[in-house]
Amino acid sequence: MKEMSDMTRVVIASALSLAVIVAWTLVYRGSQPATPAAPAASPGAAATAAPTAGASGSGLPAATAVTAAVPASSIGDSAEKTIVIESDLYRVVLSNRGAVVRSWQLKKYSDAGKPPRQLDLVHSDAAQQASNWPFSLQLSDAQIEQTVNRALYQTDAATSAETSLRAPAKIEFRWSDGQTVVTKRLSFDDSYMVGVQTLVQRDGQTVPHRLAWRGGFGDLAVSPAERLANAFTGAAGSIKVTAPGSLGVEDQGSTPADIPGTFDVVGIEDHYFVAAFMPLEPATGQPLPAVMTLSGRQFARTVQLNGDTQQEVLPEIAAGTTTPGPQDMRVFVGPKDLDVLKSVRPPLDSLVQFGWFGFIAAPLFYALRWMHTYIPNYGWAIVLLTVAINTLLYPLTLKSWRSMQKMQKAAPEIKQIQDRYKKYAMRDPRKQEMNKEVMAVYAREGISPMGSCLPMVAQMPIWFGINRMLTVAIELRHAPWIGWITDLAARDPYYVMPVLMAVVMYVQQKMTPMTASDPAQQRMMNLMPLMMGGMFIFLPLSSGLVLYILTSNVIGVAQRWHLNRTVPAKAPAKRAAQ
Repeated sequence: MKEMSDMTRVVIASALSLAVIVAWTLVYRGSQPATPAAPAASPGAAATAAPTAGASGSGLPAATAVTAAVPASSIGDSAEKTIVIESDLYRVVLSNRGAVVRSWQLKKYSDAGKPPRQLDLVHSDAAQQASNWPFSLQLSDAQIEQTVNRALYQTDAATSAETSLRAPAKIEFRWSDGQTVVTKRLSFDDSYMVGVQTLVQRDGQTVPHRLAWRGGFGDLAVSPAERLANAFTGAAGSIKVTAPGSLGVEDQGSTPADIPGTFDVVGIEDHYFVAAFMPLEPATGQPLPAVMTLSGRQFARTVQLNGDTQQEVLPEIAAGTTTPGPQDMRVFVGPKDLDVLKSVRPPLDSLVQFGWFGFIAAPLFYALRWMHTYIPNYGWAIVLLTVAINTLLYPLTLKSWRSMQKMQKAAPEIKQIQDRYKKYAMRDPRKQEMNKEVMAVYAREGISPMGSCLPMVAQMPIWFGINRMLTVAIELRHAPWIGWITDLAARDPYYVMPVLMAVVMYVQQKMTPMTASDPAQQRMMNLMPLMMGGMFIFLPLSSGLVLYILTSNVIGVAQRWHLNRTVPAKAPAKRAAQ
């Protein structure tokens, strides 16, 4: 078996690194969860409107505590009505049937549909299947829960079939059958934060309850195979994610399961958006109490995926404080925008998880965003970032070039050494003698075995960082470049850039000194551009990553043209007698 050159090993390692990037992306985005037995229809909330988030994250001032006395007569309405709350950031539709959220649109974001529409975080079709909506109530008594989540509430806002209000606005819903009394107060402002107060009483006694988000969450235009919604808990800035399969009981999907512990934030998230439940913000200088509790369950529904009927598992969560009596909390519903998340107390920026390569991905993101303030196109900002990185790596490129020139001159002698030992098996101790002779040639000629691979080795973690940055930064979601590239976080729809990348990589390879003397290794090196291009065609890697590698290769061609003209190979050192 013939020895591979160091350059060949690194090229293979590069291909494997890209494969790891793909695998990690697929794992992070999540595959379709294992299908549980279809749960019984859970008792649920009726139609309600979805509150949208606002700009700041400072929180709402504490409102007057909700109080209610058991009335002598019932309270309710005779017909279903909707209340629309709008600001520059959101459009929320509430229904008095269950006093729940029916729609929660974020005005600054579109969904992944073709054509794209205004993003709605409420999955109305899933909520209808589950008979559960966001901002319904969870109670220990299933019958009472079903009653209060389907009742027609009286509201001080809805004076007609539909009422539209402009934030800031406050809405109060009240319902009673003479025995059970429910009051909900919602406070909207110009931020992504909503204040929610709830009170449930029965026979004059306060009933423990939680505020729920049910019926799915996130961008419903994403294909069922790519959807990823999870429950999460947070304490002291650390976020722990709980996958849908861990919620409730596998064979009883409608049974809620408590997540052990108390937290300063709990909620539900998808890839780019979040609904976070938090206690009221304390006075300045006071610590935030970790008093939130979370329960969750999984709801399985039937979906069509690639022509097949499959089961999709959706997480449903319910949050509440440990304080008995009324629930008084803040709910953040909005994008995973780092600046917005950092302004919330407690800060929620840890929801944007750059992963193991965060030490590279985060600085690259902030550098790219800084460039975007001067270049209002993230595609061209990636090009500029690539130029800057390759300029910083040029000293390594020059050193690598020198090393490759030396290895090219020494290649015939190294091949002769390898040919003398090729009859021995790889584990034969005599192979060690071959390695000693090869290293002696390297030492004599001043060759660093890995010197020719330094730029490629340095680029690998950058590839991981850029891919991770493109995967999690909402600023790059649906960010266009030119023409057909309308989303730098998605693959090239026509595979133009992967083909160009392969062509430019092949040209770059032909301009590079060939350090492998074995014909088979040379053929493999010549096939690497085709393999890399094919990888980006068949695997779901972002067009932004392809743009970075393509730009790096174009810069590499220019650098090699310059080096071929200005850095000729030095004469080899005088060989010692063999």
